[in-house]
Amino acid sequence: MILKLRKKFILINMLLVGVVLLVVFCAVCLSTHHRLREESLNAMRQAVSHPFDGELPHLEISRKERRPGGKPMPMTPVFIVELAGDGSVTSVRGKNVTVDPDAVTELVDAARADGTRVGRLPSYGLRYLISDNREGVRIAFADTGNERQSMRNLLLTSLVVGTCALGAFFAISVYLARWALRPAERAWKQQQQFVADASHELKTPLTVILANMGILLSAREQIGPQEIKWVENTQAEAQRMKRLVDDLLFLARADSAKSCLTFSRFSLSDAVWSALLPFEALAFEQGVDLQSEIQPDLWLTGHEGQIRQLAAILIDNACKYAGKQGIVTVTLRRAGEQLLLSVHNTGAPIPEETLPHLFERFYRADPSRAREQGGYGLGLAIAQTIVESHHGRISVESSAGQGGTCFTVRLPQQPPRS
Repeated sequence: MILKLRKKFILINMLLVGVVLLVVFCAVCLSTHHRLREESLNAMRQAVSHPFDGELPHLEISRKERRPGGKPMPMTPVFIVELAGDGSVTSVRGKNVTVDPDAVTELVDAARADGTRVGRLPSYGLRYLISDNREGVRIAFADTGNERQSMRNLLLTSLVVGTCALGAFFAISVYLARWALRPAERAWKQQQQFVADASHELKTPLTVILANMGILLSAREQIGPQEIKWVENTQAEAQRMKRLVDDLLFLARADSAKSCLTFSRFSLSDAVWSALLPFEALAFEQGVDLQSEIQPDLWLTGHEGQIRQLAAILIDNACKYAGKQGIVTVTLRRAGEQLLLSVHNTGAPIPEETLPHLFERFYRADPSRAREQGGYGLGLAIAQTIVESHHGRISVESSAGQGGTCFTVRLPQQPPRS
């Protein structure tokens, strides 16, 4: 549980940091793009309004390709095309600008066909501005090469900085997760130790109580009918308590030492059969039809005792909730490289919102019904613990459409090597 909390803590931190970094970098990129665009537009507005004085960056425009001459200049390269009333090109103005006349005609046609006064010509790498005044129509073209290069450099820098920042925040999150969850981890270990110690200490007095109840019931002729009833009730409650203590002790041992199991190869078919047989009489008394489809000669490497306990838990749970005249079907078969054990009952379906919580400890979908059945909400938690210790997976499906509830266990024939 602590490991899951730690992973969730780190994941939440990384998501929050990632979102913040993404928002910051997007804001920086957008503001930079807006600034570069405004600089380009301002350069074109100045060029349209006033004649150029001074030296301009060299820019060569041709139909085949556009080649900026020399190294990138800090000033945005701009040239102006003046049009006559019929739309023909009268002049191209701009120092150190070499323009192919055919390319100018294409640029003017592309700009006017775009239908806006300000826009971009991505195929030429230019931005344009159309100005109408008394002197005629002027179209200013500005090179966007520096703008694109600046954005590429900014994106590359943001990517590098973002990656380094995420790496640093991941290391910090791992440290913070360990530091923040240290009290919870200590409390969890103390709780596990308490449950294990209490369960172990309760076993001895419960064993003595049950032994004494057995001795009293063996001498029924010396006890009155009323006293026998009290003794039987005490014995039944002591047995219920012993089952609870055994379950708690099992979970405590599983939490503290999951790797101490000794696996061996055994017949899974025989193990499921041996777990099924004791429930035939119980199912008959409850009016439940217990059916089985167990494929023979299926072998598994694992802990035979725990697998029998797993099958018994699922069958017992199915018989309890199958209802009168219900049907419980136990199926065991091979599914590729896995062995599939499923237990289906035709009882009332489990509400969908409770399905994700069924394997939680002490969780009961219907507390009143579970109390009548004598359950404590530990059986399915133990089943999940057994399945996980065998590197398998357990799932549940329940709906009115499929006619009841089905628990499915998938176990690998050979556990993965550690």
